[in-house]
Amino acid sequence: MKAAPYTQILYTLENGVGRITLNRPERLNSFTAVMHEELARALDELEACAGLRGLIITGAGRGFCAGQDLSERRPAGNGERRDLSLMLEKHYRPLIMRLRALPAPVVCLMNGVAAGAGASLVLACDVVVAAESARFVQAFSKIGLLPDAGGTWFLPRLVGSARAMGAALFGEPVSAREALDWGLVWRVVPDAELAAAAEEMAQRLAAGPTRSYAAIKQALHASSDNTLAGQFDLETRLQRELGYTDDYLEGMRAFAEKRAPVFKGT
Repeated sequence: MKAAPYTQILYTLENGVGRITLNRPERLNSFTAVMHEELARALDELEACAGLRGLIITGAGRGFCAGQDLSERRPAGNGERRDLSLMLEKHYRPLIMRLRALPAPVVCLMNGVAAGAGASLVLACDVVVAAESARFVQAFSKIGLLPDAGGTWFLPRLVGSARAMGAALFGEPVSAREALDWGLVWRVVPDAELAAAAEEMAQRLAAGPTRSYAAIKQALHASSDNTLAGQFDLETRLQRELGYTDDYLEGMRAFAEKRAPVFKGT
């Protein structure tokens, strides 16, 4: 049976590198139930890809993601309340947890504003390259809520409690340059160079040592919850495994021969 077409994301998988573009530019790529379902389908394929080398996520149009489409959870006219936890459990928790667990780097190309859960999606990625015009907005307090989709976990770990608290309480925009200074993003590029940065990242991921990438991601994500002794244990186990890979031997040969390595992911 042929899979249903994607209508709210663009998705490709080529040379082991997946690309997902949130594709509701008329609504600043805000999340809907349909978008979540399509993201889940794309992640199903990526998780099943034995040769996965990386995933690049970006947004269509002038924004990355404005967060939840509030029209899908607007309170009823009669004042009836809604249980907002249901959407978090059904959609956001699985999405963020799957991205963190994906055994390949997840690179965000932040092409514009990331607000609310859209900001949390950015922070869940392993590497963020932001366009000069991009900005973060933790807008939850403006509608009487708190940052979710992992936002309260990511923010203090990345920027410290003072900046996290100020950003969450007052919802003031954080520019790309400020985000770079705070440690929220890895690199900032001019808007006109973001497409070129995407191609460069795709090529680097496609040619990279996938086992090494997976181990680096696993170790760095584990470090915030590990003791130093526990982190040494993890490093020891992962380094032992990597030392038996073909990519390690190729890397050592290439270093000795003063040439670029050709990694196979084995």
